Amino acid sequence: MDGLKLKSNSSRTVMGAHERVSAAASPVQGTTIHTDAQGLVVGETSVSSAGFEVPVYFAKPSLGSGLHPVLLVVSEVFGVHAHIAHVCRRLAKRGYLALAPDLFARCGDASAYQTLPELMREVVSRTADTQVIADLDAAAAHAGVLGGDVGRLGITGFCWGGRITWLYAAHNAGVNAGVAWYGRLDGDVTECTPAHPVSVASRLCAPVLGLYGGQDPIVPAAHLSAMRAGLEQGSPAARSSRIDVYPHAGHAFFADYRASYQPADAAHAWGECLRGCARTALRDVLGEHSGCMTSCRPS
Repeated sequence: MDGLKLKSNSSRTVMGAHERVSAAASPVQGTTIHTDAQGLVVGETSVSSAGFEVPVYFAKPSLGSGLHPVLLVVSEVFGVHAHIAHVCRRLAKRGYLALAPDLFARCGDASAYQTLPELMREVVSRTADTQVIADLDAAAAHAGVLGGDVGRLGITGFCWGGRITWLYAAHNAGVNAGVAWYGRLDGDVTECTPAHPVSVASRLCAPVLGLYGGQDPIVPAAHLSAMRAGLEQGSPAARSSRIDVYPHAGHAFFADYRASYQPADAAHAWGECLRGCARTALRDVLGEHSGCMTSCRPS
């Protein structure tokens, strides 16, 4: 297809941003879980979106016949750095084509910023939801070029990307499932962020599993309650969604490179994530499996 340029196993993928942890995430601890590329095809491609070439990191199994289910992986504010690349490879080892678009690329390399305030001011605050959604659409549309089955599409995202996961599940009727990790649910309405998950909860096109920490100051209990209320009163996909809260975990409890990392909760949540992502293999998710995602919150 036009608009997609492939640089499989490129030197940038091996030596560049995808193999370093963003300095803006400081303090960073040295416990990053490394997932190698053995048995995988990894690389970088780009997709054309509104006249801009959006870089996309990808990972997929190197063996096996047929098309792979597709997972869009949406980064934290730190961009497509080592943590996100590792997540993509972990998913690829489970049989997925994992695609992580650099949704901040129009403003520069988010992973290269040294401080969080500078990153938020120069990149994140200037990145519009409408642009992000369009870039994700472009990545999903071209997944077939890399051996993905676009009829089996899911999305997962972390922090900033968790918020986007909810929004995208309300946007794209082709999504079969989503997993949102500690994404903000409500906030100020701005030109770049005209809506938040609480305002679209009832309109979800696909079931979403939300994974949250009970000690997360970014997502207070009131926002979780409002989100659950919206889901319960919404579409069939919304009513098939759920939010799990890990009572003793804070924000970014899955981020193994940060002090916020909670190994036990992260391991449990990863298992739940994989079960949620498995719904991407189901073409008629709500028609046949509307009861699968029932509430089962950890205590």
